[in-house]
Amino acid sequence: MPAKPFVIALEEHFQFPELGAMYGAHDANRAPALVQRMEDLGEGRIREMDETGIDFQVLSHSAPAVQKITDPAAAVRLAHLANDRLAEAVRAHPSRFAGFATLPTPDPKAAADELERAVTKLGFKGAMVHGLTNGRFHDEQEFWPIFERAQALDVPIYFHPSVPVEPVIDAYYATYLKEIPGILRAAWGFTVETATQGVRLVLSGVFDAYPRLQVILGHLGEGLPFYAWRINMALERDWKGSRGFKDVFCSHFHVTTSGFWSDAALLCTIQELGLDRIMFSVDYPFAPNKPATEWLHSVPLCAEDRAKLAAGNATRLLKL
Repeated sequence: MPAKPFVIALEEHFQFPELGAMYGAHDANRAPALVQRMEDLGEGRIREMDETGIDFQVLSHSAPAVQKITDPAAAVRLAHLANDRLAEAVRAHPSRFAGFATLPTPDPKAAADELERAVTKLGFKGAMVHGLTNGRFHDEQEFWPIFERAQALDVPIYFHPSVPVEPVIDAYYATYLKEIPGILRAAWGFTVETATQGVRLVLSGVFDAYPRLQVILGHLGEGLPFYAWRINMALERDWKGSRGFKDVFCSHFHVTTSGFWSDAALLCTIQELGLDRIMFSVDYPFAPNKPATEWLHSVPLCAEDRAKLAAGNATRLLKL
């Protein structure tokens, strides 16, 4: 049997207590045991990694981070503190952790500056943004300073889900929400919101303005690899983009396997997007490490391709 590859997971979350406390009392997902695991940036987390075959985690703050803070100054302060806390953990365990920055998107200029600080001063490998910023998608031009700075720094932006805004909850999910709360989150609501953000980014022209910009979507691309051909065909009728949707998507998007460990879905994503743009992730601690790594070592890929999925693609994109 070939040796198991080095394993990097890059949608793995922590929580800064002051920031997490703003949401925890109102979030059923924040059970005390889960909070304890998110706030552990040392021995307990590393023990779980060792027990389940995770060699390296790229850590990011859990949703919604600072995207739903309405006071821009407070968002800037808390993002700065959360990034400093993460940097401490990375410095303490440089062979096990790297970081994605928390960006105070309520103040886009400050978010771009914080991205630069996190990359150049703290050594972070990019940034993660959770859902909408107070109801606004990030393809709006007010947010483009973030993308301009990401291109200049040659780091990706990871778009991660958060709970949809109230009008969407009322219109799409309220009928089933009380009895089936998961429909609002990973079962469907997360996917709809984040896939919509991906489509809007393509339509906005941001990748024409910043042709070296790269972004990441989790959960095998929030369904977009499976719909890329149809979206491309349908948009040809009325969208006058410089390139087709699928060309833009396959040139600027990367996806991870976070919380989505299906052979069939992975193989479809490989066919549509290409293996070199797919990276292993777990979504810890919201998803467990063990079934993710067990799946990784059993996927129907050759040893070379499994090594790319497990670590090689992430190493190249993030310059680890």
